[in-house]
Amino acid sequence: MMYDPGTDAYIEAVVRKYSPALLRAAFSVLRNTADAQDAVQEAFLRLLEKRPAFNDEQHEKAWLIRVAINAAKNMRGAAARKEPLEENTAFVYEEYSETLNAVLSLPPKYRTVIHLYYYEGYSIKEIAAILEIPEATAGTQLARGREKLKTMLKGEDEI
Repeated sequence: MMYDPGTDAYIEAVVRKYSPALLRAAFSVLRNTADAQDAVQEAFLRLLEKRPAFNDEQHEKAWLIRVAINAAKNMRGAAARKEPLEENTAFVYEEYSETLNAVLSLPPKYRTVIHLYYYEGYSIKEIAAILEIPEATAGTQLARGREKLKTMLKGEDEI
């Protein structure tokens, strides 16, 4: 079955279905709710403009996440406003935890791969495709991100 975004009903269904995942992905890059929402809107606008044909739902979701992350990366350099992380996190993620706070405090390249791997369930190969980086790079970033998380979380246990 081919997925073709040709109708308004389709667009509405896609927005309802993928908005939470796209918002989390954009937030993992920007750490700002308002900016993440803007990146998600940009992803849906690109969907409306390009109206690509998708092979399946996984292809559709991966394409939207890639567009939202790229929009977020473009915005990150220009983002001037910063809100406290804790206030935004509860809005974007259903469950807030110290681990999530630690993930979101990682450098962007690590928190994005960790978010996609642990929170969205993508494999290293899929993450590499979404981020348009080599698989080895995605694997290395995931491993380094895990090590940084391990160090951060061990430090909290000692307090």
